[in-house]
Amino acid sequence: MTIRNWLKFFSIAVLIGGSITGVLGLFIRWDDVFAVPFANGEWGEIIAGFVWLIIIGITMSLISQMGFFAYLTVHQFGMNMFRTLTLWNWVQLLIIAVVIFDLIAFRFAPNAETTGQTVLYGSLLAILLGVAFVTAYFKAKWTRKSAFISALFFMIAITTLEWLPALMVQSGNADSWVTLLLFPLMAVNAFQLLMLPKYNEKSLEVRQKRKEMRTGKKNNKPTVAKG
Repeated sequence: MTIRNWLKFFSIAVLIGGSITGVLGLFIRWDDVFAVPFANGEWGEIIAGFVWLIIIGITMSLISQMGFFAYLTVHQFGMNMFRTLTLWNWVQLLIIAVVIFDLIAFRFAPNAETTGQTVLYGSLLAILLGVAFVTAYFKAKWTRKSAFISALFFMIAITTLEWLPALMVQSGNADSWVTLLLFPLMAVNAFQLLMLPKYNEKSLEVRQKRKEMRTGKKNNKPTVAKG
């Protein structure tokens, strides 16, 4: 990928993470962050809180991007280690099952002390799986069918890994953080997974044009007559 296309790719991912966290944070963190300043007419505090949420979203975007490029390395390592895509896909499916079991048994179940929390965690898990399957479907449709399992693995296993800091929060507003931080991670991860081939194609086109221009310049150089 060329530097220009990488900067576009990076900037859009940051914009997605920041904007989603900022907008959803107005609703999810309203009681904790915005309710009192709004009641008192403290608009400076409201703007500061909104900017703070955007910064958190940008941080989540950066974590997501690091996770994505780490996954590309892991995926290549897995392909080399297990030799065949079929075997590597089975390994990824096994890891997906372990991750889902870990989420249910060790993250959600111990913290689900009320019916409301049970519904919340169950809904978040359903959203994560739903977004993962939809993203994997389009990844397979737009590239190749064999990419489905790898896309599913990335959207479930890697997103959960990036989500762990929020899942480990034990403070009184832990549920709001768990809810809020899932959405920018899913959105940025889906964007990266689906749009990376497009930016790679653009970069190849740019390199090809540059190569043609260099070749044309060499061919158009005047020849010096000998003698």
